[in-house]
Amino acid sequence: MSIVLNPEAIAAGLSEYWSPRVIGEVDDAYYVKVAKIKGVLAWHSHDDEDELFYVLRGTMRIELNEGTVELGPGQMWVVPKGVRHNPVAEDECLVMLIERKSTLHTGNVVTEKTRTIAEQLADHLGAAETSTDL
Repeated sequence: MSIVLNPEAIAAGLSEYWSPRVIGEVDDAYYVKVAKIKGVLAWHSHDDEDELFYVLRGTMRIELNEGTVELGPGQMWVVPKGVRHNPVAEDECLVMLIERKSTLHTGNVVTEKTRTIAEQLADHLGAAETSTDL
């Protein structure tokens, strides 16, 4: 049996900003995550992993040393490994992320917003009202 998920509904149901939740896995190597974001996360990098951001609802920007990437609903961008970046959302924004399982939430920086992989795995696969069994 497979489970059909609604990433936007799962992200909307999260109670904390900047606290990603794992909702799926790809090839035993990647996590698919959702998050509700607002405000500023932290300047950081992931030395060995790329990080894909896909906006489900709202707008966000990813600040870089060389400029800024602006993203709206249905848009995505991949932060290349080793690139220092800072995700920011002026208003509430729902995002989906695809990252290697080894990717640390805030990379090489630890702040009060940093979440462990164990915390991100809480409620793995979301709530029943956001999924359907096939």
